[in-house]
Amino acid sequence: CKSSACCSLRELEVFSRAREVKVDPDKPLEGARLAALQARKTLLVPTPRLRTGLFNRIVPPPGATKEVLRRCATSQGVRDFSVPVGLDSKAQVDLVVVGSVAVSEKGWRIGKGEGYADMEYAMMVSMGAVQEDTPVVTIVHDCQVLDIAEELLGDHDLTVDYILTPTRTIQTHCKRPKPRGIMWHKVSSEMLGKIPILKTLRWREKQAGKDVTLQDEHPALADTSRAAIPDREVMAANPQPWSDPVNPKSVNPKSVNPKSEASDTTTTVYVGNLPGSLRVSQLKSALRELQVLPAALKWQGAQHRAFLDYRDQGAAHRALSSLQGLSLGGNALRVELAKSHRDKGQGEINTHK
Repeated sequence: CKSSACCSLRELEVFSRAREVKVDPDKPLEGARLAALQARKTLLVPTPRLRTGLFNRIVPPPGATKEVLRRCATSQGVRDFSVPVGLDSKAQVDLVVVGSVAVSEKGWRIGKGEGYADMEYAMMVSMGAVQEDTPVVTIVHDCQVLDIAEELLGDHDLTVDYILTPTRTIQTHCKRPKPRGIMWHKVSSEMLGKIPILKTLRWREKQAGKDVTLQDEHPALADTSRAAIPDREVMAANPQPWSDPVNPKSVNPKSVNPKSEASDTTTTVYVGNLPGSLRVSQLKSALRELQVLPAALKWQGAQHRAFLDYRDQGAAHRALSSLQGLSLGGNALRVELAKSHRDKGQGEINTHK
């Protein structure tokens, strides 16, 4: 069974040396997560489908028994004992453990087809969490080790260095390079919309001068049957109260009063730790790039903060996810629901349509 393959993870020298280990949240890798916790490694688990960030760090309670560690390694334990890891956390992953649908002895891997493991690795490269020589391990059944035609692989596909099965440990000596970062020309607007933290990384790489043109924005790659509407056209069709697409300065954001909106249907996001030198236009630009423009913005630059009003909770939570880990002017922003919204329970979700 796969659990014996997970146990053989402990015998790998690369596991013994590792301090921080990233293991996928899938049920079959529960044994690998337990092995990392029992060896007192720092265990990082990607958030499922990257919906709310990139990593969670699993933090067992002090003095955790074997049984508690076993619970921490389960899917429920990952939810109950995790702490989000921001983009500025300086994580240094020493070992990556992934699942596979099929893998070859050459180290070529096929995943579930959704591309999340490949994207997670590319995002880790982008944030400096892995290096070229960071080993990648996959744990599979013997029947999943197959010959794979090289033409099935793309340059964004993750390769593996070790394959663990119930009966074998295979070191692949794979020569094919791993992804060297996010290949934006292969990312669709649809994927960008599904993964809020990807928007943040894209904004950062754009600020660093990199080409972040998306697949459906690229003339040579765009699928004409699903051509994306340019951001400026979307904005023109849905102008924000404080952002006139023709004349952005026509409405002064300082004069927008959040209470002018129906306060019982808006959700407010607090943004703190704004640098004193930051201008409201720079914050607006970042919000526009991340596609989380609020219905109203209250700027309090002298207090190093701003309040963003969203018309529904879903939009506010998307903004929270997108802004987590964002830095402006050298300051890591503090982002959370405004105090008046933090303790509103399920009733608010049910009553606000």
